[in-house]
Amino acid sequence: MASKHVIWDSLTMFKRCGLIALRKPDALATSIFVPSFMMLLFVFVLGNAMDVGAYDFISFIVPGIILQCIGQCATVTSIVVNEDMTKGIFDRFRSMPITKSAVMTGHVLTATVRNIVATTTVIGVALLIGFRPQAGFVAWLAIAGLLLLFMLAITWLSLLFGMMVKSAETAGSLAIIVAILPYLSSGFVPVESMAPALQGFARHQPMTPVIDTVRALSLGMPVDGSWLPAVLWCTGIIVCSFLAASWLYRKKMTK
Repeated sequence: MASKHVIWDSLTMFKRCGLIALRKPDALATSIFVPSFMMLLFVFVLGNAMDVGAYDFISFIVPGIILQCIGQCATVTSIVVNEDMTKGIFDRFRSMPITKSAVMTGHVLTATVRNIVATTTVIGVALLIGFRPQAGFVAWLAIAGLLLLFMLAITWLSLLFGMMVKSAETAGSLAIIVAILPYLSSGFVPVESMAPALQGFARHQPMTPVIDTVRALSLGMPVDGSWLPAVLWCTGIIVCSFLAASWLYRKKMTK
């Protein structure tokens, strides 16, 4: 019986968060427009000036653009969660007979749907301007699974960030972090072409193995050893962010 309440309450919160998202179509539009614009800029303006080795330039940058898109969606989640925290909605939930964890679950489910819609659209734009992946069915399943894992990781991180900060403006600063990290990874240029001081950071930050794995799978190339760090990074972020967000949420709900 308790599990039925959890599922029902989670679906109710998912519906609520979905309605909020529908009232803010500009947030989804921004999550699609910014990465798409950056992709067009890189391909048609900067592409000829950048050396990515034997790769076709658009095929090289699409994985990084996809992670930027997911990061933009995470910013929306962070702002919406912060607004719930600062505008008294959580105080109302505290007095209602609902499963407390359902509130967070609703935000995560909505963010995942938003991410899937935005990412699919950005991939569609990439296909329109010349992206030609060589992935087979199994490879696409692996890409989808890894991107979903990354979506969950950055969604839980954005949820935690939204609960930690005191204003929606500060929550929006998450966009700065997620916008910078792909540039300091293998997303737009090979790591080897970076300054020596940056190469160590680029190789050991979470976005690089995810990008390398998605790129290799989409181009039908050997994945080598990048998939394991990618999965470990995403799983570690999910676990740590989930535990921290759950603790912080319980703390705020019991005040």
